[in-house]
Amino acid sequence: MNAQKGFTLIELMIVVAIIGILAAVALPAYQDYTVRAKMSEVVLAGSTCRTAVTEAYQAASSIPTAGNFGCESTSGTKVSKYVQSVTTGANGVITVTAATDDSLKEASGKSIIMTPLTTAGATPSAGTGVGSWKCGPGTGMPPKYLPSSCRD
Repeated sequence: MNAQKGFTLIELMIVVAIIGILAAVALPAYQDYTVRAKMSEVVLAGSTCRTAVTEAYQAASSIPTAGNFGCESTSGTKVSKYVQSVTTGANGVITVTAATDDSLKEASGKSIIMTPLTTAGATPSAGTGVGSWKCGPGTGMPPKYLPSSCRD
């Protein structure tokens, strides 16, 4: 009597099917993860402005006007591979715009908005200081691509 050794064809096909299903589920999740990692660079690009705005609210007797906090970078050249520009608006609201890079998928060219708040959650005034920052998507930015610290 010859005993069979190895796997049957149907067993191998089941294993291949299971691996295929797992890959079909994991690949989109991995692609979203890589875009989210690139978007963390966009959030990090606003950290210089967050410091400047926080210092202005803490120490200044009057708050600078939009675009005059000294941390903006709106020149025609990109700030980094994934960051197009960093601007400040009224009340120190920071807008960081992602570069138009195909690897950013739907987040390409969209922006993240960082808003300074007091510890009570209101807009700060000169001399009161910034208690926290609210980070959220700008117009058209899919929230799934934002780092977890920047989701509402």
